[in-house]
Amino acid sequence: MKRLLFIGDVVGKEGCDFLTERLSGLKHSCGADITVVNGENSAQGNGITRASADMLIRAGADIITTGNHAFRHRDALEIFEEDYIVRPANYPEGGCVGSGVRLLDMGAYSVAVINMLGTVYMDPLDNPFTRIDQLLEEIDTPNIFVDFHAEATSEKKAMGHYLTGRVTGVFGTHTHVQTADECILGGHTAYITDAGMTGPELSCLGVSAAQTIDMFRFRMPVRFRTAEGKCFLCGTIVDFDEKKGISHKIERLIIR
Repeated sequence: MKRLLFIGDVVGKEGCDFLTERLSGLKHSCGADITVVNGENSAQGNGITRASADMLIRAGADIITTGNHAFRHRDALEIFEEDYIVRPANYPEGGCVGSGVRLLDMGAYSVAVINMLGTVYMDPLDNPFTRIDQLLEEIDTPNIFVDFHAEATSEKKAMGHYLTGRVTGVFGTHTHVQTADECILGGHTAYITDAGMTGPELSCLGVSAAQTIDMFRFRMPVRFRTAEGKCFLCGTIVDFDEKKGISHKIERLIIR
Protein backbone atom coordinates (compact mmCIF):
# COMPACT_ATOMS: atom_id res chain seq x y z
CA MET A 1 0.00 0.00 0.00
CA LYS A 2 1.28 3.45 -0.92
CA ARG A 3 0.16 6.95 0.06
CA LEU A 4 -0.33 10.00 -2.15
CA LEU A 5 -0.63 13.52 -0.76
CA PHE A 6 -2.46 16.02 -2.96
CA ILE A 7 -2.29 19.74 -2.07
CA GLY A 8 -4.95 22.16 -3.36
CA ASP A 9 -4.23 25.41 -5.24
CA VAL A 10 -1.28 27.25 -3.69
CA VAL A 11 -1.96 31.00 -3.75
CA GLY A 12 0.82 33.58 -4.08
CA LYS A 13 4.07 33.91 -2.20
CA GLU A 14 2.18 33.60 1.07
CA GLY A 15 0.90 30.18 0.08
CA CYS A 16 4.33 29.12 -1.18
CA ASP A 17 5.96 30.23 2.07
CA PHE A 18 3.41 28.36 4.18
CA LEU A 19 3.84 25.24 2.08
CA THR A 20 7.62 25.50 2.49
CA GLU A 21 7.16 25.81 6.24
CA ARG A 22 4.78 22.87 6.65
CA LEU A 23 5.14 20.35 3.83
CA SER A 24 8.28 18.53 4.94
CA GLY A 25 6.85 17.81 8.38
CA LEU A 26 3.48 16.87 6.91
CA LYS A 27 5.01 14.38 4.48
CA HIS A 28 6.93 12.80 7.34
CA SER A 29 3.97 12.65 9.74
CA CYS A 30 1.50 11.21 7.23
CA GLY A 31 4.03 8.94 5.50
CA ALA A 32 3.46 10.29 2.00
CA ASP A 33 5.25 8.41 -0.78
CA ILE A 34 4.24 10.89 -3.51
CA THR A 35 3.26 14.55 -3.29
CA VAL A 36 1.31 16.41 -5.98
CA VAL A 37 0.73 20.16 -5.67
CA ASN A 38 -1.50 22.42 -7.76
CA GLY A 39 0.60 25.52 -8.45
CA GLU A 40 -1.44 27.45 -11.02
CA ASN A 41 -1.90 30.42 -8.66
CA SER A 42 1.52 30.24 -7.01
CA ALA A 43 2.89 33.39 -8.66
CA GLN A 44 1.89 36.80 -7.37
CA GLY A 45 -1.45 37.73 -8.93
CA ASN A 46 -1.96 34.28 -10.44
CA GLY A 47 -0.30 31.87 -12.83
CA ILE A 48 3.03 30.16 -12.29
CA THR A 49 6.60 31.31 -12.87
CA ARG A 50 10.00 29.67 -12.70
CA ALA A 51 10.50 31.19 -9.24
CA SER A 52 7.20 29.96 -7.81
CA ALA A 53 7.61 26.51 -9.39
CA ASP A 54 11.08 26.25 -7.86
CA MET A 55 9.61 27.11 -4.45
CA LEU A 56 7.04 24.32 -4.75
CA ILE A 57 9.66 21.76 -5.78
CA ARG A 58 12.04 22.82 -3.00
CA ALA A 59 9.15 22.59 -0.54
CA GLY A 60 8.72 18.92 -1.49
CA ALA A 61 6.37 18.60 -4.48
CA ASP A 62 7.10 15.71 -6.84
CA ILE A 63 4.64 16.86 -9.51
CA ILE A 64 3.06 20.29 -10.05
CA THR A 65 -0.34 20.50 -11.72
CA THR A 66 -1.82 23.71 -13.12
CA GLY A 67 -5.07 24.96 -14.70
CA ASN A 68 -6.62 27.87 -16.56
CA HIS A 69 -3.86 30.30 -15.47
CA ALA A 70 -1.05 27.96 -16.58
CA PHE A 71 0.19 30.26 -19.36
CA ARG A 72 -0.50 33.59 -17.66
CA HIS A 73 3.20 34.46 -17.63
CA ARG A 74 4.39 34.01 -21.20
CA ASP A 75 8.01 34.63 -20.20
CA ALA A 76 7.84 31.48 -18.06
CA LEU A 77 6.56 29.04 -20.69
CA GLU A 78 9.85 27.14 -20.74
CA ILE A 79 9.09 25.63 -17.32
CA PHE A 80 6.45 23.42 -18.98
CA GLU A 81 9.25 21.47 -20.64
CA GLU A 82 10.30 20.22 -17.20
CA ASP A 83 9.18 16.69 -16.38
CA TYR A 84 7.76 17.71 -12.99
CA ILE A 85 5.05 20.08 -14.27
CA VAL A 86 1.78 19.31 -16.04
CA ARG A 87 -0.54 21.61 -18.00
CA PRO A 88 -4.15 20.80 -18.90
CA ALA A 89 -4.15 17.95 -21.42
CA ASN A 90 -7.12 19.26 -23.39
CA TYR A 91 -5.35 22.28 -24.83
CA PRO A 92 -5.35 21.82 -28.63
CA GLU A 93 -2.53 19.63 -29.85
CA GLY A 94 0.20 20.98 -32.12
CA GLY A 95 0.85 24.43 -30.76
CA CYS A 96 0.87 24.08 -26.99
CA VAL A 97 4.02 23.75 -24.92
CA GLY A 98 4.37 21.02 -22.32
CA SER A 99 2.44 17.85 -21.59
CA GLY A 100 -0.91 17.02 -20.01
CA VAL A 101 0.38 13.86 -18.36
CA ARG A 102 3.58 13.04 -16.50
CA LEU A 103 4.84 9.64 -15.41
CA LEU A 104 6.58 9.42 -12.05
CA ASP A 105 8.97 6.45 -11.88
CA MET A 106 9.09 5.14 -8.32
CA GLY A 107 11.28 2.13 -9.10
CA ALA A 108 9.04 -0.80 -8.28
CA TYR A 109 5.97 1.03 -9.57
CA SER A 110 5.04 4.15 -11.50
CA VAL A 111 2.33 6.79 -11.17
CA ALA A 112 0.73 8.86 -13.94
CA VAL A 113 -0.60 12.33 -13.14
CA ILE A 114 -3.06 13.85 -15.60
CA ASN A 115 -4.18 17.48 -15.61
CA MET A 116 -7.49 18.33 -17.28
CA LEU A 117 -9.47 21.57 -17.59
CA GLY A 118 -13.25 21.77 -17.39
CA THR A 119 -15.15 23.66 -20.08
CA VAL A 120 -18.33 24.72 -18.22
CA TYR A 121 -17.93 28.48 -17.48
CA MET A 122 -14.29 28.09 -18.53
CA ASP A 123 -12.21 28.40 -21.70
CA PRO A 124 -13.64 26.43 -24.67
CA LEU A 125 -10.89 23.83 -24.89
CA ASP A 126 -11.15 20.31 -26.29
CA ASN A 127 -13.78 18.10 -24.65
CA PRO A 128 -12.14 16.79 -21.43
CA PHE A 129 -14.14 13.53 -21.49
CA THR A 130 -13.04 12.72 -25.03
CA ARG A 131 -9.44 13.74 -24.37
CA ILE A 132 -9.06 11.66 -21.25
CA ASP A 133 -10.35 8.59 -23.10
CA GLN A 134 -7.48 9.06 -25.55
CA LEU A 135 -4.91 9.47 -22.78
CA LEU A 136 -6.02 6.39 -20.85
CA GLU A 137 -5.40 4.25 -23.91
CA GLU A 138 -1.75 5.42 -23.93
CA ILE A 139 -0.86 5.15 -20.23
CA ASP A 140 0.85 1.94 -19.15
CA THR A 141 0.36 1.98 -15.38
CA PRO A 142 -2.67 1.20 -13.20
CA ASN A 143 -1.83 4.11 -10.88
CA ILE A 144 -3.48 7.15 -12.46
CA PHE A 145 -4.42 10.36 -10.66
CA VAL A 146 -6.36 13.20 -12.29
CA ASP A 147 -6.41 16.87 -11.29
CA PHE A 148 -9.66 18.09 -12.85
CA HIS A 149 -9.46 21.89 -12.75
CA ALA A 150 -13.05 22.97 -13.27
CA GLU A 151 -15.61 25.55 -12.19
CA ALA A 152 -18.87 23.58 -12.17
CA THR A 153 -19.38 21.00 -9.43
CA SER A 154 -21.67 19.08 -11.79
CA GLU A 155 -18.88 18.71 -14.34
CA LYS A 156 -16.47 17.53 -11.65
CA LYS A 157 -18.99 15.02 -10.30
CA ALA A 158 -19.65 13.76 -13.83
CA MET A 159 -15.94 13.27 -14.44
CA GLY A 160 -15.57 11.37 -11.17
CA HIS A 161 -18.34 8.97 -12.13
CA TYR A 162 -17.07 8.73 -15.71
CA LEU A 163 -13.65 7.63 -14.50
CA THR A 164 -14.84 5.30 -11.74
CA GLY A 165 -12.88 2.06 -11.95
CA ARG A 166 -10.64 3.52 -14.66
CA VAL A 167 -8.30 5.71 -12.60
CA THR A 168 -6.99 5.66 -9.04
CA GLY A 169 -8.12 9.14 -8.06
CA VAL A 170 -9.87 12.29 -9.28
CA PHE A 171 -9.24 15.55 -7.41
CA GLY A 172 -11.21 18.67 -8.25
CA THR A 173 -9.41 22.00 -8.08
CA HIS A 174 -9.99 25.66 -9.08
CA THR A 175 -12.79 26.80 -6.78
CA HIS A 176 -10.47 26.95 -3.73
CA VAL A 177 -13.16 25.89 -1.22
CA GLN A 178 -12.69 22.38 0.12
CA THR A 179 -15.74 20.16 -0.25
CA ALA A 180 -16.89 17.53 2.23
CA ASP A 181 -17.72 14.79 -0.28
CA GLU A 182 -14.55 12.71 -0.31
CA CYS A 183 -15.30 9.08 -1.10
CA ILE A 184 -14.14 5.96 -2.89
CA LEU A 185 -16.25 5.55 -6.02
CA GLY A 186 -17.03 2.00 -7.07
CA GLY A 187 -14.62 0.61 -4.50
CA HIS A 188 -11.79 1.81 -6.72
CA THR A 189 -11.47 5.56 -7.39
CA ALA A 190 -10.73 8.20 -4.73
CA TYR A 191 -12.76 11.34 -5.37
CA ILE A 192 -13.29 14.86 -3.99
CA THR A 193 -15.05 17.72 -5.78
CA ASP A 194 -12.51 20.31 -4.59
CA ALA A 195 -9.35 19.78 -2.56
CA GLY A 196 -9.35 23.40 -1.37
CA MET A 197 -6.51 25.94 -1.39
CA THR A 198 -3.26 26.72 0.39
CA GLY A 199 -2.82 30.36 1.35
CA PRO A 200 -4.42 33.10 3.48
CA GLU A 201 -7.53 31.65 5.13
CA LEU A 202 -9.37 34.90 5.92
CA SER A 203 -9.75 35.94 2.31
CA CYS A 204 -11.90 35.46 -0.78
CA LEU A 205 -10.20 32.47 -2.39
CA GLY A 206 -6.83 33.85 -1.30
CA VAL A 207 -7.49 37.40 -2.47
CA SER A 208 -7.99 40.42 -0.21
CA ALA A 209 -11.62 40.36 0.98
CA ALA A 210 -11.94 44.16 0.81
CA GLN A 211 -10.87 44.21 -2.84
CA THR A 212 -13.25 41.41 -3.74
CA ILE A 213 -16.15 43.11 -1.98
CA ASP A 214 -15.45 46.36 -3.86
CA MET A 215 -15.46 44.46 -7.15
CA PHE A 216 -18.89 43.00 -6.43
CA ARG A 217 -20.28 46.28 -5.06
CA PHE A 218 -19.06 48.71 -7.71
CA ARG A 219 -18.40 46.44 -10.72
CA MET A 220 -15.11 48.20 -11.41
CA PRO A 221 -11.91 46.45 -12.54
CA VAL A 222 -9.68 45.48 -9.62
CA ARG A 223 -6.05 44.40 -9.57
CA PHE A 224 -6.21 41.60 -7.07
CA ARG A 225 -3.57 41.15 -4.39
CA THR A 226 -3.06 38.18 -2.13
CA ALA A 227 -4.61 38.67 1.28
CA GLU A 228 -2.52 39.08 4.41
CA GLY A 229 -2.86 37.08 7.58
CA LYS A 230 -2.58 33.48 8.74
CA CYS A 231 -2.51 30.74 6.14
CA PHE A 232 -3.92 27.25 5.97
CA LEU A 233 -3.12 24.22 3.83
CA CYS A 234 -5.85 22.07 2.29
CA GLY A 235 -5.64 18.80 0.44
CA THR A 236 -6.27 15.08 0.58
CA ILE A 237 -4.40 11.91 1.49
CA VAL A 238 -5.08 8.74 -0.50
CA ASP A 239 -4.01 5.19 0.31
CA PHE A 240 -3.79 3.04 -2.81
CA ASP A 241 -2.66 -0.41 -3.90
CA GLU A 242 0.21 0.35 -6.25
CA LYS A 243 -0.01 -3.07 -7.91
CA LYS A 244 -3.67 -2.70 -8.91
CA GLY A 245 -4.16 1.07 -8.94
CA ILE A 246 -7.08 0.81 -6.51
CA SER A 247 -7.69 3.41 -3.80
CA HIS A 248 -8.76 2.14 -0.39
CA LYS A 249 -9.01 5.35 1.64
CA ILE A 250 -9.26 9.11 1.06
CA GLU A 251 -9.00 11.65 3.86
CA ARG A 252 -9.51 15.41 3.76
CA LEU A 253 -6.70 17.50 5.18
CA ILE A 254 -6.69 21.02 6.66
CA ILE A 255 -3.63 22.36 8.48
CA ARG A 256 -3.78 25.79 10.10
